[in-house]
Amino acid sequence: MSIDPESPSTTNRYWVFPSQSFKLPRTPARRFYSTSFQNSLTPPPSNSTLRRRISHRHRIEKHASSVRDGKSNESEECPSSGNKTTSLDKKFTRFFRPFTLPWQTACIIAILVTCFTSLVHQNFSLLNQVSDLQDELSKLNIRLRRCNISDSIDIIDSTPEHNVNGASLKNTALILSLMMLSLPLVFIKYMEYMSYVRRPSDSTTEELSLNKQLAYRVDVFLSFHPYAKPLTLLVATLLLICLGGLALFGVTYDSIEDCFWLSWTYVADSGNHANSEGIGPRLVSVSVSFGGMLIFAMMLGLVSDAISEKFDSLRKGRSEVVEQNHTLILGWSDKLGSLLNQLAIANESLGGGTVVVMAERDKEEMELDIAKMEFDFRGTSVICRSGSPLILADLKKVSVSKARAIVVLAEDGNADQSDARALRTVLSLTGVKEGLRGHLVVELSDLDNEVLVKLVGGDLVETVVAHDVIGRLMIQCARQPGLAQIWEDILGFENCEFYIKKWPQLHGMLFEEVLISFPDAIPCGIKVASLGGKILLNPNDSYVLQEGDEVLVIAEDDDSYAPAALPMVQRGNLPKNLIIPKTTERILFCGWRRDMEDMILVLDAFLAHGSELWMFNEVSEKEREKKLTDGGLDISRLANIILVNREGNAVIRRHLESLPLESFDSILILADESVEDSAIQADSRSLATLLLIRDIQAKRLPYREAMVSKIHGGSSSQGSWREEMQQASDKSVIISEILDPRTKNLLSMSKISDYVLSNELVSMALAMVAEDRQINDVLEELFAEEGNEMQIRGADLYLFEGEELSFYEVLLRARQRREIVIGYRLANAEKTLINPPAKTEIRRWSVKDVFVVIADKE
Repeated sequence: MSIDPESPSTTNRYWVFPSQSFKLPRTPARRFYSTSFQNSLTPPPSNSTLRRRISHRHRIEKHASSVRDGKSNESEECPSSGNKTTSLDKKFTRFFRPFTLPWQTACIIAILVTCFTSLVHQNFSLLNQVSDLQDELSKLNIRLRRCNISDSIDIIDSTPEHNVNGASLKNTALILSLMMLSLPLVFIKYMEYMSYVRRPSDSTTEELSLNKQLAYRVDVFLSFHPYAKPLTLLVATLLLICLGGLALFGVTYDSIEDCFWLSWTYVADSGNHANSEGIGPRLVSVSVSFGGMLIFAMMLGLVSDAISEKFDSLRKGRSEVVEQNHTLILGWSDKLGSLLNQLAIANESLGGGTVVVMAERDKEEMELDIAKMEFDFRGTSVICRSGSPLILADLKKVSVSKARAIVVLAEDGNADQSDARALRTVLSLTGVKEGLRGHLVVELSDLDNEVLVKLVGGDLVETVVAHDVIGRLMIQCARQPGLAQIWEDILGFENCEFYIKKWPQLHGMLFEEVLISFPDAIPCGIKVASLGGKILLNPNDSYVLQEGDEVLVIAEDDDSYAPAALPMVQRGNLPKNLIIPKTTERILFCGWRRDMEDMILVLDAFLAHGSELWMFNEVSEKEREKKLTDGGLDISRLANIILVNREGNAVIRRHLESLPLESFDSILILADESVEDSAIQADSRSLATLLLIRDIQAKRLPYREAMVSKIHGGSSSQGSWREEMQQASDKSVIISEILDPRTKNLLSMSKISDYVLSNELVSMALAMVAEDRQINDVLEELFAEEGNEMQIRGADLYLFEGEELSFYEVLLRARQRREIVIGYRLANAEKTLINPPAKTEIRRWSVKDVFVVIADKE
């Protein structure tokens, strides 16, 4: 028996015979081991040699143990017992040597045996399943043959190959889905690693990582593109369906199409995974359903945000207005209510129109304020939008290029700032790429800024300087009481207003003949085509209408008049020449306006030499002179009036009593500059001043005691107080500037003062110019310092007492002084009748009647 030194038996030598701790001579031991290693390359020794070596080793070990225990003699006396033990060890070693192994090898062998046993068991189990399936297939084939289904054998034969190919595809699909799921994590880790590698160790400047750069790019993409969020959600949904379909294909026996559809059902309805069977399908279905719940939660959030944003856009007025031929109003002020009312009246004959209001206010607030306005819209719809007229995108939102007219309202506050904003608005409107179909009507606060706005806007712009117009109108009304109500009737669309139209059948006729050609209108001027469309107000009777000329009339509506046959009218003679001598007057201004210097210049042109103008306000005398000088007024050059300055508060009775109120011919109560931004506060101040002045005047009347004793036996009452006020109003005229239209009801019932509705008159003028821009030339001439104006004249200038004449005959008599009579007020009537309907009717006139005429200011 030969033993290989490299075999396991060589190693087992130390396991079977463990070494003992004893002392050996160095040389034999070294010789023994060296001999062993040297002989490892030589042929193995024989059995006898091996036995000798083993017995020699035992003797050495036995000798060492006997020396330690001190019993060497006993060992020498019993040699036979040692021989017996040695022989038994030899037998035991020979028997168990083939079965001795290390514990690591034993464990590996046990595991391998277990795995092999399980594989064998599974193999036999699969064989049994295959045999069972084959039995079932054979039974199914028999049933198929009975049902006359052909090619069943081919289908069955191809089944095993198809199962093998399907299994490989399912494994590939499962692995692919796992790889796609782990790919984002790997990508993020890779970016972090790349950011760390690319970052220099000695860099002093901070460098953004790839993660932050990627997050920034995603943020820009989601913010810049409007459909980024829905697109991202769609991609996430498709990716979840694909991953779920691949994973289901890997763990189930269904086809790939069925797995994709099943994945979509899990995404759409999380309850569909309840029918899944098996650990793999259930795990995949739960994961897909959980992802579907997240996706649908995000989808609901996006839909909810989109709906909320849309409703918020509609509520705040951010949607686009799709209209044509509408009236656009830019800005918000106290004049808006009157302007909307006039536009609604103007559009009533057309069945209603559309008015769009855009201002820098909340849409709900604007709609709430408009709903509170106390008038009927008469079929006109008002659309509010929130935006700035300085932004082209907001202008495009209200269809500015398709508007029929654009009205720019002046803001409340500083006049220069308001006009500067109006100028910027005109610049924005002229910069619209599509161009403007309609014209611009710009309300300005200062006459000095009108030239600049017209320079920027060109032919598209029509300006209405509201503050200066009202100031001049108040002076006209102070000189001619009742003129303010006549202007309300003409400027408003409720009664008669100005219209311009071409009538070819009137070509070649004299203006005197045209004057009596309209039974339902009164011609006032001619728009001359040869002069580029210039309007001649109150032309000569000898003017002949040319082809292309248009006639300016005062009528009730644009379709309510037409020329008719010429009536037979006798001209007649005037009772006397028009000689109105100018007398000195004393006028009082209560309050301070921004255009005070312009009003003073107008009065200086109209009043007689030596007239006095008293100015009573809270502005100090030095500051007053500085303001007038800054406005361009040289006091030393005033030819007809003398300025008298008084400082005081117009709502304090003690201050008012220091003035000779009973000696003034006219008193103008102005909306003070300090409170003109608040209409209610300004009107309250004006009413308080009016009542105090009338009360002081009534108590200073020379016949007050006689009037009090006559009424109710000297007892004072409400009726006597009103009588005293009316008696005081007969002695002097008071014109109050009213800003709020609701205040006029108080003044109308009291009948103790005339008034000028400044905001309402300006709104009427804006609405009239918005409907027809040509009317602005007429209004500018009527309110200018030169040219024609509207006046109230007594009937004794045109007829005799009790004379019976038709209105046409009065009209022709007034033409002898180149005046146009547009209406009259009878002596016992309260209302002035403009454009009387029965012009040919014979009426008995009184010299106490008055006529309203358009005449030259000279």
